[in-house]
Amino acid sequence: MKITAVNAIPVRVPRPQPFTSSLGVSPSSENAVVEIHTDEGLVGLGEASSIWDRKGQGEADDINGLLAGALVGQDPFRINEISALMNRLLHRAFPAKAGVEMALYDLVGKALGTPVYNLLGGLVRERVLLSHSLSMGSPEQVLEQALRLAASGYKTLKLKVGRNPLADLRAMEALRANLGSDFTLRVDANMGWPSAKEAVRRIRELEPFGLELVEQPLHAADLEGLRFVREQVGVPIMVDESVWTPADALACVRAGAADVFNVYVAEAGGLGPASQIFSLAEAARLTCIIGSMPELGIGTAAQAHLAFAMRNLGYASDVNGVVYHQADLIRERFRIKEGYLYPPAGPGLGVSLDPDQLAKYRIDR
Repeated sequence: MKITAVNAIPVRVPRPQPFTSSLGVSPSSENAVVEIHTDEGLVGLGEASSIWDRKGQGEADDINGLLAGALVGQDPFRINEISALMNRLLHRAFPAKAGVEMALYDLVGKALGTPVYNLLGGLVRERVLLSHSLSMGSPEQVLEQALRLAASGYKTLKLKVGRNPLADLRAMEALRANLGSDFTLRVDANMGWPSAKEAVRRIRELEPFGLELVEQPLHAADLEGLRFVREQVGVPIMVDESVWTPADALACVRAGAADVFNVYVAEAGGLGPASQIFSLAEAARLTCIIGSMPELGIGTAAQAHLAFAMRNLGYASDVNGVVYHQADLIRERFRIKEGYLYPPAGPGLGVSLDPDQLAKYRIDR
């Protein structure tokens, strides 16, 4: 089998309401759908997902302009070799490379008639516990989101913090008072606290509410500060922006910067590098979760296959990017019940494009 064409299509899909965090306000997600065609008629699907500067149009430009031509004629089964080629051709741009690599895994799974999780080592669990993030807002707005999500079955919610300490406290008070002491709550500062000492103060204010995790309290590069925070508070510290790649994960381990890694398929550069981060964490006796950009359906499927194959998934994960949007681009619907996700069905990623939805949301025409 040989690759005959690679094409990336930028899309923009709105969210039901704008989502606010320390990183800003997001009214929609701009990603890129990747299609890899072969001489045997099989088509692999991938998704380049990013909330950062390049986003969908930029990721599509990287794929169409810098990667597509070099991939034509390649054997899609040689995923590691193609990944090395992409790394030589394109510095960083991990979401673009992840979209291509994802489509390769989809192709190989389809060709072999097996789900991608089998290519990653096979199922290690039958369902995945989910988390859902809460957009910043007034205590009443945050609580309304939380009650709706709890009623739908979610058992773990993540409050976005880091902009206004008093607002963070008021929101957490409302959540704990109305959800009860047994409900799992975590917070994500998205690098919002300016110093390690400030982060320690704010975390200590929030600790009485029984937090499960505190995510990315400091800038991604401040590994020394993250270690200081870990040493000063009783809540486990999870890193996200600090752990894009396996090399980042190794640096965090060496620095003692984290208790938990939040692993992103897009940020890692694909399923292969993401699984390497899990392996590094496991060797260091750390646990991981899987984070969301949030992805649309194709990217969510890739997240799911990773989640079902990794042994050291230790907490509820955001393997549900698709639910953050008004619509999707695939025909299938994920089975989510009582706060759990169940494995996608079918070979490869187990998803297929809806051409009408793609036409509706693409932004290159």
